[in-house]
Amino acid sequence: MITFLALNSHPCPEKVLVIGGGDGGVIREIVKHPDVDSVTQCEIDGCVVEVSKKYLPNMSAGYDSPKLTQHIGDGFAFMKENKNAFDVIITDSSDPVGPAEMLFEKEYYELMRSALKPGGIVITQGESLWLHLELIKSMQKFCRTLYPVVDYAFTTVPTYPSGQIGFTLCSTNPDTNFGEPLKKLSDEQIKKMGLRYYNSDVHKAAFVLPQFAREALRESSENGAMEDDA
Repeated sequence: MITFLALNSHPCPEKVLVIGGGDGGVIREIVKHPDVDSVTQCEIDGCVVEVSKKYLPNMSAGYDSPKLTQHIGDGFAFMKENKNAFDVIITDSSDPVGPAEMLFEKEYYELMRSALKPGGIVITQGESLWLHLELIKSMQKFCRTLYPVVDYAFTTVPTYPSGQIGFTLCSTNPDTNFGEPLKKLSDEQIKKMGLRYYNSDVHKAAFVLPQFAREALRESSENGAMEDDA
């Protein structure tokens, strides 16, 4: 979901950057997308990649793709050196604890914006509505000061705490409508790509939030707008 929600909301996601994602699962899904020409992965810990190749062969299958260029190092430094370079940036991160806390702060979203081409899109691991609503609200609020379109989606993952995980999505294109995929995959395409969860209806449904979350994020949006006016 963290791949296709973003890729199918962009008109032509040719160049993709992945920050993190050392297990290879996100890479595996990105390289399936017909519009993607190149994927650059920036993973700070090369040992994670090697362990995943050895013990998670199905998850890390995308590491064999000729579309992939791998960079072992810090994502902040990499994006500072690669401005206006990517159509889509996907951050597959751990929770905001320790070093990963920086990936949930305004500076990081500013840096991603600078690394995007015009009309670019970012999607990040966005935490759970049930467990981290205040964090999600604060992130939505500062993202709206940086990007003209900001949204939140969620999906079910039985093995995660609360059974759900969310995604923060931002676009530099004011016409982006994340809830309506630009590229709708046919059943034949889905079968050919080996997708077992994602389809266009699931894409749209990911943005239908429960009422408590809808009200909370609406309040966050309104407060952010009032601060901008001030």
